[in-house]
Amino acid sequence: MPRGDGRLTHDLDPHDVGPQDACGVFGVWAPGEEVAKLSYFGLYALQHRGQESAGIAVSNGSQILVYKDMGLVSQVFDEATLESLQGSLAIGHTRYSTTGASVWQNAQPTFRPTAHGSVALGHNGNLTNTAELADLLEKRTAETGSELVGRVREFASSDTAVMASLLASYEDRSLEDAALEVLPQLRGAFSLVFMDNDTLYAARDPQGIRPLVLGRLERGWVVASETAALDIVGASYIREIEPGEFVAIDADGLRTHHFAEPAPKGCVFEFVYLARPDTQISDQRVFSVRAEIGRRLAAEAPVEADLVIPVPESGTPAAIGFAEASGIPFGHGLVKNSYVGRTFIQPSQTLRQLGIRLKLNPLRDVIAGKRLVVVDDSIVRGNTQRQLVRMLREAGAAEVHVRISSPPVKWPCFYGIDFATRAELIANGISVDEIRRSIGADSLSYISLEEMVDATNVPKANLCRACFDGEYPVALPEGSLVGRNLLEPEEHADDRVSVTMVNP
Repeated sequence: MPRGDGRLTHDLDPHDVGPQDACGVFGVWAPGEEVAKLSYFGLYALQHRGQESAGIAVSNGSQILVYKDMGLVSQVFDEATLESLQGSLAIGHTRYSTTGASVWQNAQPTFRPTAHGSVALGHNGNLTNTAELADLLEKRTAETGSELVGRVREFASSDTAVMASLLASYEDRSLEDAALEVLPQLRGAFSLVFMDNDTLYAARDPQGIRPLVLGRLERGWVVASETAALDIVGASYIREIEPGEFVAIDADGLRTHHFAEPAPKGCVFEFVYLARPDTQISDQRVFSVRAEIGRRLAAEAPVEADLVIPVPESGTPAAIGFAEASGIPFGHGLVKNSYVGRTFIQPSQTLRQLGIRLKLNPLRDVIAGKRLVVVDDSIVRGNTQRQLVRMLREAGAAEVHVRISSPPVKWPCFYGIDFATRAELIANGISVDEIRRSIGADSLSYISLEEMVDATNVPKANLCRACFDGEYPVALPEGSLVGRNLLEPEEHADDRVSVTMVNP
């Protein structure tokens, strides 16, 4: 089918490239089940992890079909499309771009033909050694006389593309054996789901930076970024895919390999913001962790006020905890437009100035004359909080005290989260009081790193905290672009920031 008419493909596309992002991945092996529809509902549960594009790849045992397009899961797929995707195994992907154009060509799953069939791959995370892997791919294609010779750099412009191409380049091996060769050479954050005609595969980097879980259906298996996706398709939670683990699922059952020694460094920001509150990470329910962070925040940064309100939805659990510990009543002072997602309509300057009002609107009768504690999960650039404080004051708030359920974000993420560059991070080089003045709040406090980490019940040594403390658990290539962020050697970096590499 032509590209512009349905986005259904099973060929090699020279435009199937683009940088990797914060995403949601889903995979299911379940003969006799409607795997495309299961994938649809799984991706629906993971929509918060990516709202720019969605895709599903399905195998019927003889060929893989990939359907992907721009927009939300519910916009990309309809009943007729899902009915056309028949098979016994499938993978799905939702994309949120941290770099690169938000265009169809960058949507996933990524597809490549192999000597034994084909491979489709979905990736959540960000590799740090893509250039090195591209060199390896170039060498391999030259040795094998592949049709990609002379076009490797075109196909290697993203970590996802180079991984898929490397997996497809081993003509003398099965995909499972090729993966055992390729996976140990990957560096950075990667939670992968991929498939050939008969087998579902999943893999997680040795640090386990991005989440990946395994679930059981009555007649099959599921892998997903979060346990919430297992719940929505009726799968029972079995366990997390371990750091450094590679899993294969087919008619012979489930096989597992450890391609690297585990050195756990799970992303603490998953607890703060990324994951759904009903998801379970490291045997901890995310909602409970966020509520506990709120309680600790109230103890660390008390304030006299009349009402605690959250910035919905991510600030709600911490606000509940803050209200419980402080004794200040909890209330909803902001209404969120639940239907604001990815939009392709560019606003005019007049509409752009309305900013946050597209997503949030104050309840004037609730907040007028009140001293408010406004609880949010983080401050990155400060633009949202600045507009929010102004909007609350215009609605009649007597005082606005901002409380943040994570420490100041001072360093960019190189492992798959869309944080600003260092120059754009408001906490980079200025004090908390200067940030308070910038956003116009009466007071501003963040929870300490120690209290936030302690609230997760995960050992500090097992968490990646780089965005808060600058200690990056996976070595980064100096002077190179990793995702959207330029990493400078420490001696040449901005005086306000130093980047520390820590060995896992």
